[in-house]
Amino acid sequence: MAEEGNSSGGRGVRVCVTGGAGFIGSWLVRKLLEAGYTVHATLRSIRDEGKAGLLRRLVPGAAPPERLVLFEADLYDAASFAPAIAGCQFVFLVATLFAHEAAASKYKTSAEAAVDAVRVILRLCAESKTVKRVIHTASVSAASPLTKSSTAASAVYRDFISESCWTALDVDYPLRNTHFDKYIESKVLSEKELLRYNDGESPAFEVVTIPLGLVAGDTILSRLPETIQSAVAPVTKQEPYFMLPRIAQRLLGSVSLVHVDDACAALVFCMEQPSIAGRFLCSAAYPTIHDILDHYGSKYPHLDLLREADEVARVQPESNKLGELGFRYKYGVEEILDESIECAVRLGSLDTSKLIVQQE
Repeated sequence: MAEEGNSSGGRGVRVCVTGGAGFIGSWLVRKLLEAGYTVHATLRSIRDEGKAGLLRRLVPGAAPPERLVLFEADLYDAASFAPAIAGCQFVFLVATLFAHEAAASKYKTSAEAAVDAVRVILRLCAESKTVKRVIHTASVSAASPLTKSSTAASAVYRDFISESCWTALDVDYPLRNTHFDKYIESKVLSEKELLRYNDGESPAFEVVTIPLGLVAGDTILSRLPETIQSAVAPVTKQEPYFMLPRIAQRLLGSVSLVHVDDACAALVFCMEQPSIAGRFLCSAAYPTIHDILDHYGSKYPHLDLLREADEVARVQPESNKLGELGFRYKYGVEEILDESIECAVRLGSLDTSKLIVQQE
């Protein structure tokens, strides 16, 4: 099901963004529209006016509304993406599976559902005869350099994190939990399935995966995304959200960060290359959890912040493959953290008065 619309755009290039109403998807849709592309954006329900209305408002004032076409599609019925993909030269896979309920699904696990969705979407892209490249927002959680089961004091990592790292699903680490295990398994298996396409016989298009670090900084949504909640958790003192950076530190040897604008710029950068395929890590920096706490501690010395007592590893990237191609990050650690705080204040998740030193 799609809204009616003419697909002619400023550049004559049509792109599909799955999960267009999400945190990363909505920012990417806006960036593509501002750059003159015609966008096919998918969401689970066009009748959800909160999400559909948000996307419609992203069309630049001088641009015709036909530059954005909304489609209903669901990863649990991946064939539903066919109309959105049809006629597009580039497809961004940003959508993630909604909460998996095995009893109500033909799939036993979310990983099984994710892999099947990838296979169907790759087939749809091949059948379209127009798709040149598929670009997937993967997760750095699928690229752990941890090499064997560990305690906090005995973690063993590879010397560097790189595109060759894949999270071992049987390696134990502190704070490991079933919920995150399912997420990682889904991310690892679906990304591997996507990259396998490049090795096939006479692939019809290129596949690029972009494992993103913790995406933070800002949002155009009316609510604070979970990853930004996690980035500001030491200040808001919301323990459940602080769990994500704590797990990331133990799994990855750092809490890699990327601003949402840089993440989306990297996705567009990969689309605009003459030819590109493979895996490219995307994080502006790889601070430790202590580096993040030190920044907040120096910025807000009067606050009682959440703390991390354990000694931790510091694993840095082996290289910067995106940088070698010419991509440059605009935001560093301090900018990402500071803008995340500003975003939390703007959306009411943090009381600005708490950030100000009270005069006696």
